Amino acid sequence: MVVWEGFSILSSMASTSPININIQPRPSSTIKHLTEAYSLIELPPNYAHPDSDDSLVSRADTSVLLPTIDFSLLTSGSPAQRSQVIRDLAYACREWGFFMVINHGVREELREGIMEATRRFFNLPEEEKREFSGNHVLDPIRCGTSFNTAVEKVLCWRDFLKVFVHPSFHSPPNPSDFRDISSQYSTIIREMVRVLLGGISEGLGLNESYVEKALNLDDGFQILIGNFYPRCPQPQLAMGMPPHSDHGLLTVLIENNVGGLQVLHDGKWVQVQSIPNSFLVNIGDHLEILSNGRYKSVLHRAVVNSENTRISIAMAHGPSLETFVGPAPELVDDESHPAAYREMKYRDYLEFQQSNRLNGKTCLDLVRLSTVR
Repeated sequence: MVVWEGFSILSSMASTSPININIQPRPSSTIKHLTEAYSLIELPPNYAHPDSDDSLVSRADTSVLLPTIDFSLLTSGSPAQRSQVIRDLAYACREWGFFMVINHGVREELREGIMEATRRFFNLPEEEKREFSGNHVLDPIRCGTSFNTAVEKVLCWRDFLKVFVHPSFHSPPNPSDFRDISSQYSTIIREMVRVLLGGISEGLGLNESYVEKALNLDDGFQILIGNFYPRCPQPQLAMGMPPHSDHGLLTVLIENNVGGLQVLHDGKWVQVQSIPNSFLVNIGDHLEILSNGRYKSVLHRAVVNSENTRISIAMAHGPSLETFVGPAPELVDDESHPAAYREMKYRDYLEFQQSNRLNGKTCLDLVRLSTVR
């Protein structure tokens, strides 16, 4: 038996040979370290998800495309064009909860730069990344593996970096250019989200600035999440991230041209087909709460593969941490649309979700009123 960085490895073969292993991971051990130290031919048993099977990827529908939003028409289109985009946004939020944003004006070199800086962060020595292992879910910089190893029985085939970038900006010191490029990127994405939320507000029949003002977005919470999904020896048994919805209002995602995101739509999984130079945007639980259920956060998951490492960068946007979020009064009618959710402080909701294992949309049960489903 070889004991390596918290992993008990049963093998009579050299570490450079393909091996089967049984492991008991510690929170400080990353999947990247494991896959680079040993040539695995089988998935370690505590990464095998019971709801995965050989047809996991093939079951997903690859023929359906997500709605597309032309961002330029929200900012510089004619009144008629802007009205149409607002209707398109309303449809995407109501029927999908996900959409692609094109013609957004974000320089491609900035998108490539943040992707490269994130890749180089994951390539740092393990001991340097371990400095950010974190003791609390609201630590401003955290690096780890899976989602929450303290409570999970089956782990995700994923390493992560989480950095709070607004209202207070934080950054790891290395790579040396991470601070500058993440500051630029988070600022421009935050402005894009502000415009999108304005269009979404209007689609709900509210004032364009309703969400911005009601949820105090000047101090809104923004977090950069880097996801690293290494090649997996048995991807049909593993899960990059299990089905879940996001906290907050909107999440904006890019990836390194390696697909793996699947969205639940009309009861079936759809494999996301990214449009070049686009952003994937999905609504979170707090937009569902604010809209009183008119728009719903949607389950999505990340699958892995045996050929290529997938890197994605998600920018999650929410209210200020001290804001209490409930249904907009304008969207509540005691007879036809009674309040479906109670108010809850965003900080409390975030802490609860991040402190537990991901399990679909069960976090919404905290605020869902039992008389309304």
